[in-house]
Amino acid sequence: MHLTLEFGGGLELLLEKSTKVHKVDVQPMDGEGKATMKGLLSWVKSNLIKERPEMFIKGDSVRPGVLVLINDCDWELCGGLDAELEDKDAVVFISTLHGG
Repeated sequence: MHLTLEFGGGLELLLEKSTKVHKVDVQPMDGEGKATMKGLLSWVKSNLIKERPEMFIKGDSVRPGVLVLINDCDWELCGGLDAELEDKDAVVFISTLHGG
């Protein structure tokens, strides 16, 4: 499944080469052929996050203060961790937490 992942608000600094946009190929992880946000977050943590994963992930979900959009729609409206992803979906992660 081909997905476009975008990281902003400083989250891109946690990734290798600090690249904002990633075109990735993710295989469904639930055994039913469906990819969910929960599976995607686990994949991102294992494959893209290179430092300080605690700044992105807390437990099974993103940290409070990280806005997640699936095809420009708030992920909570799409089902949160259980939201099913489809081929060519765009998922955006934006940190709303900034130092001062």
